[in-house]
Amino acid sequence: MAGKSAKKPATRSCWINEVMRVAITRALPEALRTAERVRAFGAEAVIAPLLTIVPCGFDTSTAGAQAIIFTSSNGVRSFPDAHGARARPVFAVGDATAAAAREAGFLKVHSANGDVRALAALVKDSLRPAGGKLIHIAGDHVAGDLGGELTAAGFDYERRLAFASVAAATLPEALSPPLDAILFHSARAAETFVSLGAPQSAELTAACLSDAVAEAARKTAWKTVIVAPAPREDALLAALLQG
Repeated sequence: MAGKSAKKPATRSCWINEVMRVAITRALPEALRTAERVRAFGAEAVIAPLLTIVPCGFDTSTAGAQAIIFTSSNGVRSFPDAHGARARPVFAVGDATAAAAREAGFLKVHSANGDVRALAALVKDSLRPAGGKLIHIAGDHVAGDLGGELTAAGFDYERRLAFASVAAATLPEALSPPLDAILFHSARAAETFVSLGAPQSAELTAACLSDAVAEAARKTAWKTVIVAPAPREDALLAALLQG
């Protein structure tokens, strides 16, 4: 109709829907936080976890440790309010994990703002091997070889299994069409999607947090594969929703 401007899509005009529908495959509760960020970009968030976090019993003593290492917010949440632990320095892989550590009451938190390699570099630059052991509170799947890098640098490194990530046995109903893109924060989530048949993947965009995640996703065909320019969620969402 004359005099009226055309309604503009909230995202790129090439997407199937006027508002992009983005599936979030990471485990709860992180998926809920990611959904808020997706909506802030004007896209529709579809929560479809492919992994479930299951806590494990583990040794929570930090006696003799010079620092605690967290490579995920799941590790932070799995760590109890152990006496004296909150005063020990914490080294976190990224800002989200660092924020979770601060919220949990840790007083000295350092963020590598990157991946496991950046975390190893930060630890080596900040600490001395003679200062005491490093306790890594981790899950059953950790990207990279943090332990190998720190051990090679002379550190006494100890990894403690605090949780397991259990892959879905069937695809969540939320992954049914129509969708435009699927977010993969981990190689394990991408591997799970592929192993469950990767329905409609040739018509979808895979948005991957890192090259390692993209490598796992590329075991099936996609319309497009987008890799975050830095291994951070803000970079991932900007690459998908602003690119």
